[in-house]
Formats: sequence, structure tokens, C-alpha cells
Amino acid sequence: MKSFKSPGRHGYAVEISPFLPSTMACASSQCYGIAGCGTLFVLEQRETDVSLVKSFDWNDGLFDVTWSENNEHVLVTGGGDGSLQIWDTANPQGLLQVLKGHTQEVYSVDWSQTRAENLLVSGSWDHTAKVWDPVQCQLVNSLQGHEGVIYSTIWSPHIPACFASASGDGTLRVWDVKAGSCRLVIPAHKSEILSCDWCKYDQNVIVTGAVDCSLRVWDLRNIRHPVAQMSGHSYAIRRVKFCPFYKTVLASCSYDFTVRFWDYSKSQALLETLEHHSEFVCGLNFNLHIPNQVVDCSWDETVKVFSPSSLAAV
Repeated sequence: MKSFKSPGRHGYAVEISPFLPSTMACASSQCYGIAGCGTLFVLEQRETDVSLVKSFDWNDGLFDVTWSENNEHVLVTGGGDGSLQIWDTANPQGLLQVLKGHTQEVYSVDWSQTRAENLLVSGSWDHTAKVWDPVQCQLVNSLQGHEGVIYSTIWSPHIPACFASASGDGTLRVWDVKAGSCRLVIPAHKSEILSCDWCKYDQNVIVTGAVDCSLRVWDLRNIRHPVAQMSGHSYAIRRVKFCPFYKTVLASCSYDFTVRFWDYSKSQALLETLEHHSEFVCGLNFNLHIPNQVVDCSWDETVKVFSPSSLAAV
């Protein structure tokens, strides 16, 4: 297991570059995000460790990060001051642009996945999801409907101009950006939903992770009941991610300090539990280039890169 230590900075999100298999970015905050500033770390994994390439500071906490899908140097973060920051790692100053529009913390940012478009989506504590044009640096649409904090906004990897959002109101929603409307509302949990993710192999399948400690897999064609429900975490699930290499495998990280791997097609869905952190685990991402490699980050001020043995056995 490789590790990077970030003294005084608590990790909220980590994502591996879609272009460079050894490059990753971590969004972090001082004082657990309650006060102080934030830092974006650009990291590189080497043979035995993870090293710092560059770091950029922001005057408020940073809660999420996403890489550009068309420029290997560009990243976007979401901040506690309600703004999105566009960064260029090839620029010594780093900061390219600040997008303002949200009135409270931005907890989620995601760059569109389909080739037909170039868009950003952000989710905020102000109950809105906003869609941005990162090239023109303009707001495209502001979407309302959630009655609670939006914790997660994720573009569909299959359907253009479509994203899903998860909220403190207990619903999962699917949005059509062109129509500017919500197409589907799923009362997915009876508690706050902190994360959602799309299956990479099926455009109708989404997973949710919630404060009730459960993961639920949904088929958008039949939303009466989840396709699968998985329990095992002892505290809130902070982030869920579908594996890019196996259709029914996914990962979750939690406030119970663990990262867990699941195969929802199996009767015994839990594949593995890893306990290598001493605080909340908030960030989680699969490496698209290196099969079975995973990165996570935690409030214990570390980023860790590892390959779970259970994935090699799938």
C-alpha cells in the first residue's frame, strides 16, 4: 500500500486522472472543513510511494474534485464559499477561473463523461444543482427540486446531458439538462443520501449510499424496489463507486473508517473490508488505467493507493 501524508489537511475527495495512470488529485480542508482554508494536492504515485507534484491553496475548504475530460492539466474543485475553482496544473499560478452562483457550500463537482458535450455539474447545500460551461465559464442551468442538501451529482457515462443527484431529502433524482427538468424521483432511503454513482456497463443502473449505513442498487426502469441492498457499514456511507472493470462490483467508504468492496449479484455481497484509516474515509476512486487499483483519502490526513485482493479474485 502506498501512502501520502498531508499534515493539517483533511481529505474530502480524490480522483485519478483520466489521462495519466499515476497522477491523482485530492481536495482537502483544514479543521475537518468546519473552518480555515483548503488545499488541492496534485500527486503522483511512484513504485513505492505517492509524492507531491503541486499544491494549490484556496481561502475556504475544498470538498470535491474532478478532472477535465479533454485537457490533462485542468481540474475543478468545489468550495465552502459556494464557488467552483478551475485550476491548470501547467500554470504556475494554478487558478484559471472562479465560477460563482451557489449561495452555500459546493459539496459535489463532476465533469461530463459523454463525448457529445463539455459540461460541469455542481451540487450544493443551497439545495440546487447547477450546470456550467467550463470553456465559456458560464452558468447553463440551475435545477431545483431537492428539499435538502445535495451531496452528490454524477453525470451519466452513457446518456448525454443527463446526471443523477443524491440529497439529504432521501431522494435520488435523474435530470435532463436540455429540458431543464427532473425526469425521475426515487425515494431511495429514509435517511440522508450522501453519494450515488452510475454503473459503467448499464445505463439504467445506479447505486446509492446513505446515512442508514446501506447501499442500494436501483434499476431506473423499475424503481419500486432496489435490485439489491447491502449492509455492513456501522456508520454513514460517505461515497460509493462502481468498478470500471466488473459490471456488478462496487466500492464504498464510510465514517466507520473502512472501505468495503461488494458484488451485488452474489447472495453474500460483501467481498472485503479494509481498515487502514484512523478517521472518516471520505474520498474513493478506481483507477481506469490499472485494473483493480483503488485510491482513497481520509480525515486522518492520508491518501492511500492499494489493490484489494478480493478484486483480483473476481
